[in-house]
Amino acid sequence: MSYDNTAKYLAELYPADFANWLLPDQANQEVTILKTELSIEPIRADSVIFLQTKSRILHLEFQTLTKSNPPLPLRILDYYVRLKRQYRKPITQVLIFLQETDDEVAFTTEYTDEMTTHRYRVVRLWEQDALQFLNNPALLPFAPLARTDSPSTLLSQVAQSVATIPNRVERQNIAGCTEIFAGLRFTKDLIRQFLREDVMQESVIYQDILQKGEFKLFYRQLNRRFGEVDTSIIEQIRALSTEQLEALGEAFLDFASVDDLVTWLAQLQ
Repeated sequence: MSYDNTAKYLAELYPADFANWLLPDQANQEVTILKTELSIEPIRADSVIFLQTKSRILHLEFQTLTKSNPPLPLRILDYYVRLKRQYRKPITQVLIFLQETDDEVAFTTEYTDEMTTHRYRVVRLWEQDALQFLNNPALLPFAPLARTDSPSTLLSQVAQSVATIPNRVERQNIAGCTEIFAGLRFTKDLIRQFLREDVMQESVIYQDILQKGEFKLFYRQLNRRFGEVDTSIIEQIRALSTEQLEALGEAFLDFASVDDLVTWLAQLQ
């Protein structure tokens, strides 16, 4: 799920760059981000992003897997109907597959039923020209997944592009996102030959994923030991930083009851 969320993070951070990439005929228009909760029995779309230009809605959905319930073509149709009813504008839908696959779903561009046909666009990153990503920091994290005859050479080019980003914070965040996507294609050892680990680990998205991983691990341990815990306590734990969660994990070994956990959290505050 980190891959989908990382793609969503980038699209929300750089909406105009994504719109210019996928709607070149409407380049340089003002782009706004629409909420990802759709009305009519609301659903929360965690791996999609809805962008709005002056005259069109751009619906992006990022996928690493082809399996889905309901199937992806039907989901795309469902989103289309909800968006159309809510915004009454033309809609371009783009399903972006991050990881190479030969599954026919990745090559399907329409939903077909007895009386219904609905078309949408599909982008398979492994078929895309890497140059369009290498020259744009907003899209640079996708470059390791692009078409190439020499993946290691491509990864070297990506690292060089990351290094040229002048803003330190942006460089850290792009490096973190790049490492996440590169993990779909390369081994950790190869990634770290080209991308500096200290830079990647300082990125916001990288730290966010680490924090979520620490929280999930502790949550499982907590449930196994003490059973269901009050929601307010869980929310306090969820708000902890990665370092605080690590400290809690160590202290947890000495807890005899949930009261010890409550006391620890109170002392932290």
